[in-house]
Amino acid sequence: MQNGRRIKIGIIGSRGIPNNYGGFEECAQQIGVRLVKMGHAVWVYNSHNHPYAEKEFEGVEIIHKYDPEPRLGTFGQFIYDFNCVIDARQRDFEVILMLGYTSSSIWQRLSLLPRKPQIITNMDGLEWKRNKYSPRVKTFLRKAEKWAALRSQLLIADSLEIENYLERKYRAEAVHIAYGAKVFKNPDPEALSTYNVSPFEYNLVVARLEPENNLEIILKGVQQSITEKITLVVGNHETPYGEKLKARFKDSRIRFVQGIFEKEKMNNLRYHAHLYFHGHSVGGTNPSLLEAMACRCVVVAHRNPFNLEVLGKDGNYFIDERDVANALDHLERNGVQKQRISNNLNKIKERYNWKLIAEQYEVVFQQALIGKNKD
Repeated sequence: MQNGRRIKIGIIGSRGIPNNYGGFEECAQQIGVRLVKMGHAVWVYNSHNHPYAEKEFEGVEIIHKYDPEPRLGTFGQFIYDFNCVIDARQRDFEVILMLGYTSSSIWQRLSLLPRKPQIITNMDGLEWKRNKYSPRVKTFLRKAEKWAALRSQLLIADSLEIENYLERKYRAEAVHIAYGAKVFKNPDPEALSTYNVSPFEYNLVVARLEPENNLEIILKGVQQSITEKITLVVGNHETPYGEKLKARFKDSRIRFVQGIFEKEKMNNLRYHAHLYFHGHSVGGTNPSLLEAMACRCVVVAHRNPFNLEVLGKDGNYFIDERDVANALDHLERNGVQKQRISNNLNKIKERYNWKLIAEQYEVVFQQALIGKNKD
Protein backbone atom coordinates (compact mmCIF):
# COMPACT_ATOMS: atom_id res chain seq x y z
CA MET A 1 0.00 0.00 0.00
CA GLN A 2 1.45 3.33 -1.08
CA ASN A 3 1.89 5.80 1.78
CA GLY A 4 -0.37 3.70 4.03
CA ARG A 5 -3.49 5.12 2.31
CA ARG A 6 -6.42 2.69 2.22
CA ILE A 7 -8.77 3.40 -0.67
CA LYS A 8 -12.40 2.39 -1.16
CA ILE A 9 -12.64 1.29 -4.79
CA GLY A 10 -15.67 0.33 -6.87
CA ILE A 11 -15.22 -1.51 -10.19
CA ILE A 12 -18.01 -1.16 -12.76
CA GLY A 13 -18.27 -2.40 -16.34
CA SER A 14 -17.68 -6.13 -16.19
CA ARG A 15 -20.16 -8.99 -15.98
CA GLY A 16 -18.44 -9.94 -12.76
CA ILE A 17 -15.92 -12.15 -11.05
CA PRO A 18 -14.60 -14.78 -10.97
CA ASN A 19 -14.04 -14.41 -14.70
CA ASN A 20 -16.50 -16.42 -16.71
CA TYR A 21 -16.54 -14.33 -19.85
CA GLY A 22 -13.67 -12.19 -21.12
CA GLY A 23 -11.08 -9.45 -20.85
CA PHE A 24 -12.66 -6.91 -18.50
CA GLU A 25 -13.82 -9.68 -16.18
CA GLU A 26 -10.26 -11.01 -15.98
CA CYS A 27 -8.98 -7.49 -15.35
CA ALA A 28 -11.51 -6.91 -12.55
CA GLN A 29 -10.57 -10.21 -10.93
CA GLN A 30 -6.80 -9.90 -11.24
CA ILE A 31 -6.43 -6.32 -10.05
CA GLY A 32 -9.33 -6.47 -7.57
CA VAL A 33 -7.89 -9.42 -5.64
CA ARG A 34 -4.40 -7.91 -5.66
CA LEU A 35 -5.61 -4.49 -4.48
CA VAL A 36 -7.32 -6.19 -1.53
CA LYS A 37 -4.06 -7.94 -0.68
CA MET A 38 -2.37 -4.51 -0.75
CA GLY A 39 -4.79 -3.39 1.95
CA HIS A 40 -7.50 -1.63 -0.05
CA ALA A 41 -11.25 -2.18 0.08
CA VAL A 42 -12.64 -3.28 -3.30
CA TRP A 43 -16.17 -3.86 -4.55
CA VAL A 44 -16.92 -5.41 -7.96
CA TYR A 45 -20.35 -5.28 -9.58
CA ASN A 46 -21.65 -8.62 -10.86
CA SER A 47 -24.56 -9.45 -13.13
CA HIS A 48 -27.32 -11.23 -11.23
CA ASN A 49 -26.97 -13.93 -13.92
CA HIS A 50 -23.38 -14.67 -12.93
CA PRO A 51 -22.97 -18.31 -11.84
CA TYR A 52 -21.00 -17.22 -8.76
CA ALA A 53 -23.71 -16.19 -6.28
CA GLU A 54 -21.56 -15.44 -3.23
CA LYS A 55 -21.08 -11.92 -1.86
CA GLU A 56 -17.31 -12.15 -1.56
CA PHE A 57 -14.47 -13.52 -3.68
CA GLU A 58 -10.93 -13.69 -2.26
CA GLY A 59 -11.51 -10.58 -0.19
CA VAL A 60 -13.32 -8.61 -2.91
CA GLU A 61 -16.90 -7.62 -2.02
CA ILE A 62 -19.39 -8.50 -4.76
CA ILE A 63 -22.51 -6.46 -5.49
CA HIS A 64 -25.06 -8.33 -7.62
CA LYS A 65 -27.26 -6.17 -9.84
CA TYR A 66 -30.11 -6.99 -12.20
CA ASP A 67 -28.89 -7.57 -15.76
CA PRO A 68 -31.52 -8.13 -18.48
CA GLU A 69 -29.00 -8.58 -21.31
CA PRO A 70 -29.82 -12.30 -21.86
CA ARG A 71 -33.46 -11.27 -22.45
CA LEU A 72 -33.05 -7.87 -24.13
CA GLY A 73 -29.72 -8.24 -25.93
CA THR A 74 -27.31 -5.31 -26.14
CA PHE A 75 -29.85 -2.83 -24.73
CA GLY A 76 -29.79 -4.83 -21.52
CA GLN A 77 -26.18 -3.74 -20.97
CA PHE A 78 -27.36 -0.14 -20.57
CA ILE A 79 -29.88 -1.15 -17.91
CA TYR A 80 -27.28 -3.24 -16.06
CA ASP A 81 -24.76 -0.38 -16.08
CA PHE A 82 -27.49 2.05 -14.97
CA ASN A 83 -28.31 -0.21 -12.02
CA CYS A 84 -24.63 -0.38 -11.07
CA VAL A 85 -24.08 3.39 -11.31
CA ILE A 86 -27.22 4.20 -9.29
CA ASP A 87 -26.07 1.79 -6.58
CA ALA A 88 -22.58 3.33 -6.58
CA ARG A 89 -24.12 6.74 -5.78
CA GLN A 90 -25.25 5.35 -2.43
CA ARG A 91 -21.79 4.19 -1.43
CA ASP A 92 -18.75 6.12 -0.30
CA PHE A 93 -16.33 4.98 -2.98
CA GLU A 94 -13.30 7.22 -3.29
CA VAL A 95 -12.41 5.81 -6.70
CA ILE A 96 -14.66 4.25 -9.33
CA LEU A 97 -12.88 2.29 -12.04
CA MET A 98 -15.07 2.13 -15.14
CA LEU A 99 -14.10 -0.75 -17.41
CA GLY A 100 -15.05 0.45 -20.89
CA TYR A 101 -17.48 3.13 -21.96
CA THR A 102 -19.81 1.53 -24.52
CA SER A 103 -22.91 1.33 -22.30
CA SER A 104 -21.79 3.11 -19.13
CA SER A 105 -20.66 6.54 -20.30
CA ILE A 106 -24.20 7.92 -20.67
CA TRP A 107 -24.71 7.31 -16.93
CA GLN A 108 -21.32 8.63 -15.79
CA ARG A 109 -22.64 12.01 -14.75
CA LEU A 110 -24.95 10.27 -12.29
CA SER A 111 -21.97 8.71 -10.54
CA LEU A 112 -20.58 12.13 -9.64
CA LEU A 113 -23.49 12.98 -7.33
CA PRO A 114 -23.97 13.55 -4.45
CA ARG A 115 -20.38 12.63 -3.59
CA LYS A 116 -17.55 13.03 -6.03
CA PRO A 117 -15.41 9.93 -6.32
CA GLN A 118 -12.57 10.00 -8.80
CA ILE A 119 -13.86 8.46 -12.04
CA ILE A 120 -11.09 6.58 -13.82
CA THR A 121 -12.05 4.92 -17.10
CA ASN A 122 -10.25 2.14 -18.93
CA MET A 123 -11.10 3.15 -22.51
CA ASP A 124 -10.56 -0.26 -24.13
CA GLY A 125 -10.31 0.00 -27.94
CA LEU A 126 -11.79 2.06 -30.75
CA GLU A 127 -15.23 0.50 -30.52
CA TRP A 128 -16.73 2.74 -33.20
CA LYS A 129 -14.43 1.16 -35.78
CA ARG A 130 -16.01 -2.27 -35.45
CA ASN A 131 -17.58 -3.34 -38.75
CA LYS A 132 -20.40 -5.21 -37.03
CA TYR A 133 -22.03 -1.94 -35.99
CA SER A 134 -24.46 0.06 -38.13
CA PRO A 135 -23.66 3.72 -38.99
CA ARG A 136 -26.13 4.84 -36.30
CA VAL A 137 -24.50 2.70 -33.62
CA LYS A 138 -21.04 3.88 -34.70
CA THR A 139 -22.21 7.48 -34.29
CA PHE A 140 -23.44 6.70 -30.79
CA LEU A 141 -20.16 4.99 -29.89
CA ARG A 142 -18.16 8.04 -30.99
CA LYS A 143 -20.32 10.14 -28.67
CA ALA A 144 -19.97 7.62 -25.85
CA GLU A 145 -16.19 7.70 -26.23
CA LYS A 146 -16.26 11.50 -26.05
CA TRP A 147 -18.52 11.52 -22.97
CA ALA A 148 -16.22 9.10 -21.15
CA ALA A 149 -13.10 11.04 -22.15
CA LEU A 150 -14.49 14.38 -20.96
CA ARG A 151 -16.31 13.21 -17.82
CA SER A 152 -13.55 11.07 -16.33
CA GLN A 153 -10.85 12.49 -14.11
CA LEU A 154 -8.34 10.15 -15.74
CA LEU A 155 -8.25 7.73 -18.65
CA ILE A 156 -6.45 4.38 -18.75
CA ALA A 157 -5.16 3.17 -22.12
CA ASP A 158 -3.92 -0.39 -22.41
CA SER A 159 -1.74 0.47 -25.41
CA LEU A 160 0.47 3.40 -26.33
CA GLU A 161 -1.47 3.79 -29.58
CA ILE A 162 -4.70 4.32 -27.66
CA GLU A 163 -2.99 6.65 -25.18
CA ASN A 164 -1.69 8.84 -28.01
CA TYR A 165 -5.09 8.83 -29.70
CA LEU A 166 -6.94 9.95 -26.55
CA GLU A 167 -4.49 12.71 -25.74
CA ARG A 168 -4.46 13.95 -29.32
CA LYS A 169 -8.22 13.84 -29.90
CA TYR A 170 -9.55 14.97 -26.52
CA ARG A 171 -6.54 16.63 -24.88
CA ALA A 172 -7.43 14.44 -21.92
CA GLU A 173 -4.98 13.04 -19.41
CA ALA A 174 -4.34 9.38 -20.22
CA VAL A 175 -2.05 6.86 -18.56
CA HIS A 176 -0.75 3.73 -20.23
CA ILE A 177 -1.35 0.59 -18.16
CA ALA A 178 -1.16 -2.65 -20.10
CA TYR A 179 -3.44 -5.64 -19.87
CA GLY A 180 -1.95 -8.78 -18.33
CA ALA A 181 -1.62 -12.54 -18.64
CA LYS A 182 -0.25 -15.45 -16.61
CA VAL A 183 2.41 -17.83 -17.94
CA PHE A 184 0.85 -21.22 -18.68
CA LYS A 185 2.71 -23.96 -16.83
CA ASN A 186 0.59 -27.12 -17.06
CA PRO A 187 0.69 -28.59 -20.59
CA ASP A 188 -1.31 -31.81 -20.87
CA PRO A 189 -1.72 -33.45 -24.31
CA GLU A 190 -4.68 -35.43 -22.95
CA ALA A 191 -6.68 -32.18 -22.93
CA LEU A 192 -6.74 -32.37 -26.76
CA SER A 193 -8.68 -35.64 -26.87
CA THR A 194 -12.05 -33.87 -27.02
CA TYR A 195 -11.05 -32.17 -30.27
CA ASN A 196 -9.53 -35.17 -32.07
CA VAL A 197 -6.22 -33.41 -32.80
CA SER A 198 -2.61 -34.24 -31.99
CA PRO A 199 0.01 -31.91 -30.47
CA PHE A 200 1.46 -29.47 -33.04
CA GLU A 201 -0.51 -31.07 -35.88
CA TYR A 202 -3.22 -28.41 -36.04
CA ASN A 203 -3.47 -24.63 -36.31
CA LEU A 204 -5.62 -22.41 -34.12
CA VAL A 205 -7.74 -19.26 -34.23
CA VAL A 206 -9.42 -17.98 -31.04
CA ALA A 207 -11.70 -14.98 -31.52
CA ARG A 208 -15.17 -13.58 -31.43
CA LEU A 209 -16.52 -14.26 -34.90
CA GLU A 210 -16.70 -10.65 -36.07
CA PRO A 211 -15.51 -8.99 -39.33
CA GLU A 212 -12.77 -6.86 -37.77
CA ASN A 213 -11.02 -10.01 -36.56
CA ASN A 214 -10.10 -10.85 -40.16
CA LEU A 215 -11.46 -14.37 -40.04
CA GLU A 216 -12.34 -14.35 -43.74
CA ILE A 217 -8.75 -13.54 -44.68
CA ILE A 218 -7.47 -16.32 -42.42
CA LEU A 219 -9.93 -18.90 -43.75
CA LYS A 220 -9.31 -17.91 -47.37
CA GLY A 221 -5.63 -18.50 -46.61
CA VAL A 222 -6.43 -21.98 -45.32
CA GLN A 223 -8.31 -22.75 -48.53
CA GLN A 224 -5.45 -21.49 -50.70
CA SER A 225 -2.79 -23.43 -48.77
CA ILE A 226 -1.68 -26.98 -49.42
CA THR A 227 -1.33 -27.90 -45.75
CA GLU A 228 -3.17 -30.95 -44.51
CA LYS A 229 -3.29 -29.67 -40.93
CA ILE A 230 -6.69 -28.88 -39.41
CA THR A 231 -7.40 -25.27 -38.43
CA LEU A 232 -9.62 -25.00 -35.36
CA VAL A 233 -11.70 -21.81 -35.15
CA VAL A 234 -12.73 -21.36 -31.52
CA GLY A 235 -15.56 -18.93 -30.82
CA ASN A 236 -19.33 -18.66 -30.75
CA HIS A 237 -20.26 -19.59 -34.32
CA GLU A 238 -24.03 -19.75 -33.70
CA THR A 239 -24.46 -16.12 -34.78
CA PRO A 240 -25.49 -14.65 -38.15
CA TYR A 241 -21.86 -13.92 -39.03
CA GLY A 242 -20.74 -17.31 -37.74
CA GLU A 243 -23.34 -19.05 -39.89
CA LYS A 244 -22.15 -17.01 -42.88
CA LEU A 245 -18.57 -18.17 -42.30
CA LYS A 246 -19.59 -21.82 -41.94
CA ALA A 247 -21.62 -21.67 -45.15
CA ARG A 248 -18.82 -19.99 -47.09
CA PHE A 249 -15.85 -22.00 -45.86
CA LYS A 250 -16.82 -25.63 -46.30
CA ASP A 251 -13.36 -27.17 -46.15
CA SER A 252 -12.50 -30.39 -44.35
CA ARG A 253 -9.44 -28.64 -42.92
CA ILE A 254 -11.55 -25.97 -41.20
CA ARG A 255 -13.36 -26.95 -38.03
CA PHE A 256 -15.53 -24.57 -35.99
CA VAL A 257 -15.52 -25.11 -32.21
CA GLN A 258 -17.74 -23.36 -29.65
CA GLY A 259 -16.07 -20.97 -27.21
CA ILE A 260 -14.23 -22.68 -24.36
CA PHE A 261 -14.42 -21.17 -20.87
CA GLU A 262 -12.34 -23.81 -19.08
CA LYS A 263 -9.02 -21.98 -18.87
CA GLU A 264 -6.81 -25.07 -18.61
CA LYS A 265 -8.42 -26.68 -21.64
CA MET A 266 -8.19 -23.47 -23.69
CA ASN A 267 -4.55 -22.91 -22.73
CA ASN A 268 -3.67 -26.47 -23.68
CA LEU A 269 -5.23 -25.91 -27.11
CA ARG A 270 -3.06 -22.81 -27.48
CA TYR A 271 0.11 -24.45 -26.17
CA HIS A 272 -0.13 -27.48 -28.47
CA ALA A 273 -1.04 -25.57 -31.67
CA HIS A 274 1.44 -25.55 -34.56
CA LEU A 275 0.57 -21.94 -35.46
CA TYR A 276 -1.72 -19.46 -33.72
CA PHE A 277 -3.47 -16.91 -35.95
CA HIS A 278 -4.45 -13.61 -34.37
CA GLY A 279 -6.62 -11.45 -36.62
CA HIS A 280 -7.77 -8.73 -34.21
CA SER A 281 -7.36 -5.27 -35.70
CA VAL A 282 -9.48 -2.86 -33.61
CA GLY A 283 -8.51 -1.69 -30.16
CA GLY A 284 -5.53 -1.83 -27.91
CA THR A 285 -3.70 -4.72 -26.32
CA ASN A 286 -5.82 -7.79 -26.96
CA PRO A 287 -6.11 -10.32 -24.10
CA SER A 288 -6.18 -13.34 -26.41
CA LEU A 289 -2.87 -12.27 -27.98
CA LEU A 290 -1.20 -12.04 -24.56
CA GLU A 291 -2.64 -15.42 -23.59
CA ALA A 292 -1.20 -16.94 -26.77
CA MET A 293 2.21 -15.49 -25.92
CA ALA A 294 1.89 -16.83 -22.37
CA CYS A 295 1.16 -20.29 -23.85
CA ARG A 296 4.33 -20.28 -25.97
CA CYS A 297 2.53 -20.02 -29.30
CA VAL A 298 4.10 -19.27 -32.66
CA VAL A 299 1.95 -16.23 -33.38
CA VAL A 300 0.92 -15.13 -36.87
CA ALA A 301 -0.82 -11.77 -36.36
CA HIS A 302 -2.61 -9.28 -38.55
CA ARG A 303 -0.17 -6.44 -39.26
CA ASN A 304 -1.56 -3.34 -37.53
CA PRO A 305 -0.18 -0.85 -34.98
CA PHE A 306 -1.76 -2.59 -31.98
CA ASN A 307 -0.30 -6.02 -32.69
CA LEU A 308 3.03 -4.55 -33.74
CA GLU A 309 3.25 -2.69 -30.43
CA VAL A 310 2.90 -5.94 -28.48
CA LEU A 311 4.86 -8.39 -30.64
CA GLY A 312 7.42 -6.18 -32.37
CA LYS A 313 10.06 -8.33 -34.05
CA ASP A 314 8.81 -11.44 -32.26
CA GLY A 315 5.71 -11.91 -34.38
CA ASN A 316 4.96 -13.27 -37.83
CA TYR A 317 2.50 -11.09 -39.72
CA PHE A 318 -0.13 -11.26 -42.44
CA ILE A 319 -2.00 -8.68 -44.50
CA ASP A 320 -3.91 -10.90 -46.92
CA GLU A 321 -4.79 -14.54 -47.58
CA ARG A 322 -1.55 -15.12 -49.51
CA ASP A 323 0.44 -14.31 -46.38
CA VAL A 324 -1.72 -16.72 -44.40
CA ALA A 325 -1.28 -19.51 -46.95
CA ASN A 326 2.47 -18.91 -47.05
CA ALA A 327 2.68 -19.19 -43.25
CA LEU A 328 0.62 -22.38 -43.23
CA ASP A 329 2.76 -24.01 -45.92
CA HIS A 330 6.23 -22.85 -44.92
CA LEU A 331 6.43 -21.64 -41.30
CA GLU A 332 8.14 -24.14 -39.02
CA ARG A 333 8.78 -24.20 -35.28
CA ASN A 334 12.53 -23.79 -35.82
CA GLY A 335 15.25 -21.99 -33.89
CA VAL A 336 14.09 -18.54 -34.99
CA GLN A 337 10.53 -19.23 -33.83
CA LYS A 338 11.68 -20.75 -30.55
CA GLN A 339 13.64 -17.57 -29.83
CA ARG A 340 10.54 -15.51 -30.57
CA ILE A 341 8.53 -17.72 -28.22
CA SER A 342 11.12 -17.10 -25.50
CA ASN A 343 11.15 -13.35 -26.10
CA ASN A 344 7.35 -13.16 -25.96
CA LEU A 345 7.31 -15.17 -22.75
CA ASN A 346 9.73 -12.68 -21.19
CA LYS A 347 7.38 -9.85 -22.20
CA ILE A 348 4.57 -11.53 -20.28
CA LYS A 349 6.79 -11.88 -17.21
CA GLU A 350 8.26 -8.40 -17.32
CA ARG A 351 5.67 -6.14 -18.99
CA TYR A 352 2.27 -7.83 -19.10
CA ASN A 353 2.45 -9.03 -15.51
CA TRP A 354 -0.71 -8.78 -13.38
CA LYS A 355 1.19 -8.00 -10.17
CA LEU A 356 2.97 -5.07 -11.85
CA ILE A 357 -0.27 -3.92 -13.46
CA ALA A 358 -2.17 -3.94 -10.15
CA GLU A 359 0.63 -1.88 -8.59
CA GLN A 360 0.37 0.62 -11.46
CA TYR A 361 -3.39 0.94 -10.90
CA GLU A 362 -2.77 1.52 -7.20
CA VAL A 363 -0.31 4.35 -7.94
CA VAL A 364 -2.80 5.94 -10.34
CA PHE A 365 -5.59 5.76 -7.73
CA GLN A 366 -3.39 7.28 -5.02
CA GLN A 367 -2.23 10.09 -7.28
CA ALA A 368 -5.80 10.82 -8.38
CA LEU A 369 -6.84 11.27 -4.75
CA ILE A 370 -3.81 13.45 -3.99
CA GLY A 371 -4.68 15.63 -6.97
CA LYS A 372 -8.31 15.86 -5.83
CA ASN A 373 -7.28 17.01 -2.34
CA LYS A 374 -5.12 19.76 -3.84
CA ASP A 375 -8.05 21.17 -5.86
